[in-house]
Amino acid sequence: AAVFRGARDALSQVPGIRVLASSALYETEPVGGPPGQPAYLNAVLAIETELSAEDLLRRCLQIEARFGRKRQEHWGPRTLDLDLLFWGQLVCSGPDLILPHPRLHERVFVLAPLRDLAPNLRHPVLKSTVDELLAALPADPGVRRSSETW
Repeated sequence: AAVFRGARDALSQVPGIRVLASSALYETEPVGGPPGQPAYLNAVLAIETELSAEDLLRRCLQIEARFGRKRQEHWGPRTLDLDLLFWGQLVCSGPDLILPHPRLHERVFVLAPLRDLAPNLRHPVLKSTVDELLAALPADPGVRRSSETW
């Protein structure tokens, strides 16, 4: 939880970013990557920003690096992974940034914390709300709301 607090604080200190809300923390079994990884923690932040999506992504990558993130293995263990899920209703597909996040609708560990903050947020491509997307997925017993706070 300390890394999450640190990342949230780091984002809130970037000029032009205001953190509005934080979801609960969710413990999840690792998806993909090498076997034997410990459980992951996942959460979602809602922010307001004056930055462009590309600038925000650059800032997120800088914060990940500050917290020791090294991109060595696809879906491998990491100290921090900051993803942009939505940017309002923007739909874009570039070499470094795809919005909305291309797999968020397939992942209970993303949709559960997102529902904490925005259950009625409508996916601009799929036209379903976060609640509807989550209801369409099979229940995942590997995703548990954590009692830890951040």
